[in-house]
Amino acid sequence: MTVLVFGHRNPDTDAIASALALAGLEVALGTDAHAVALGPPNPETAHALACFGVDAPGVIERARPETDQVMLVDHNERQQSVADIDEVTVLRVVDHHRVANFTSVLPLYFRVEPVGCTCTILARMYAENEVPIPRAIAGMMVSAIISDTLLLRSVTTTDDDRRVAAELAGIAGIDLDTYGDALLRAGAALGDLGAAELIDRDAKSYTLGTTQVRLSQISSTDPTEVLDRRDEFLAAMETERVRAGEDLLLLFVTDVLRGDSELLVVGEPVAAVEKSFSVTVVDGHAHLPGVVSRKKQVVPPLTAALR
Repeated sequence: MTVLVFGHRNPDTDAIASALALAGLEVALGTDAHAVALGPPNPETAHALACFGVDAPGVIERARPETDQVMLVDHNERQQSVADIDEVTVLRVVDHHRVANFTSVLPLYFRVEPVGCTCTILARMYAENEVPIPRAIAGMMVSAIISDTLLLRSVTTTDDDRRVAAELAGIAGIDLDTYGDALLRAGAALGDLGAAELIDRDAKSYTLGTTQVRLSQISSTDPTEVLDRRDEFLAAMETERVRAGEDLLLLFVTDVLRGDSELLVVGEPVAAVEKSFSVTVVDGHAHLPGVVSRKKQVVPPLTAALR
């Protein structure tokens, strides 16, 4: 039976690239593995796929009846995974986020490392298994590292990310800075999308203490494009928060050039948000200098404040 490999819902470049990378490695090692996605590629990922001539993975909502065996990349929290995750067997997890809300009946391969990108871990796995990385897959993997680390400028970036990015760029035949700048700009283009679509494009849900929180992020080269539409975004956020039954919905509009974020907030407790970032939220808005990473700069302080 085919093993499905996929990243989290509302997939970003790392979720799709790491699914392609792990599926490719597993096939090379003799497993009938197939990469899929839990949503369509965003503009940044679509740019990378087009640049390296890679077809976008097919989109699924449920793993069954196609398979009852799966591998997870770039996530492990159940609320971020496939709808029927409780009905299938997880064989492997490769991730770089916190571990939460995950249990298994059978032993499994579980690899989580504190690096900037899942594809950094997967590059090491290719080397450990002495499997060469194809050019197209290397291109997707370096795209993921560029995306997750904001071209190696994010606080999440490690020396491993830098080394692996340079190696993958060599295999892919690209100039890291030139290609990386073009990739980030492709991801920052808002186009004609409405507020509701932009809020959902890169969103992850968490249970922090007893509070249900959604953290959405928009990459931008000009956050005023969103702030000028603040009322529209706040209204769409509140509608979505109520629909999903969540307590808090936070939208981070991250300036990929300056390395800051603008924060929009709906729901309660706002006081926990203010405590987390040492800010005052005024009319649903606050400025967060230097904050770019949900994983390292948002989830930990919010978890502490809501505990």
